[in-house]
Amino acid sequence: MRVKLLTTISIFTYQLSISQTEKLLNGKVLSQNASLPNVEVINKTAKTSTRTNELGEFSILVRPKDSLIFFSKDYFFKRLKVSTQIIEQNNIVVNMILKPEELDEIIIKNIKFPHVGPADENSIIVPKPPLSTGVYDGTITNGADLLAIFNLFRKKDKRPKYKFQELDFKKLAEATVPLDFFTNDLKLNPEEKDLFLQFCDADPKAEILVKQKNLLYTMDFLHTKNKEFKQLNSQIKN
Repeated sequence: MRVKLLTTISIFTYQLSISQTEKLLNGKVLSQNASLPNVEVINKTAKTSTRTNELGEFSILVRPKDSLIFFSKDYFFKRLKVSTQIIEQNNIVVNMILKPEELDEIIIKNIKFPHVGPADENSIIVPKPPLSTGVYDGTITNGADLLAIFNLFRKKDKRPKYKFQELDFKKLAEATVPLDFFTNDLKLNPEEKDLFLQFCDADPKAEILVKQKNLLYTMDFLHTKNKEFKQLNSQIKN
């Protein structure tokens, strides 16, 4: 009976300590004083995530020293280290910076017009006789042939058509995953990063992640593949 009582007290004390350390953090995500909806808020330490509502507000469970990541495809990602002061404040404001807009490629090319030589001194310009009706028909006497010029431009304008390639996993990881994640979390050297991403890209699951574009799933996938990558390297060295 005494053993059961001590076990019950221990479990209750453990649950109480957890409830005291884990708190619900409320906040709002803005950009230039405007609310940002549908921003992914990720607790990288606890591996949980949520999204901001239409007013840019969010709520997520955190503990001191947890690492939060705020991600939206049109904005630079934001990292926040949770402190005791932030938890006590419990109403934080996170500002995100909009990525510069990429302009379409402009092609500038030379257009060569047919060479027209100087007029001969003996040449005679015969004006076009006016219509007998005396009504102006919109034409210009001795004017240029606009249809011929239009056809000239159409023949010259043979710009190559570009096809946009789908984003592969390597580009997705480099664009969305924080740089220090590879060195601090995965313990990869800078020269190993490119080879590791190629190793991940060969996995069929990488194609699914490219379509989902979920940062939390991508980071979990990198953790799993990193174990396989390290094990493979150790086998090669041995």
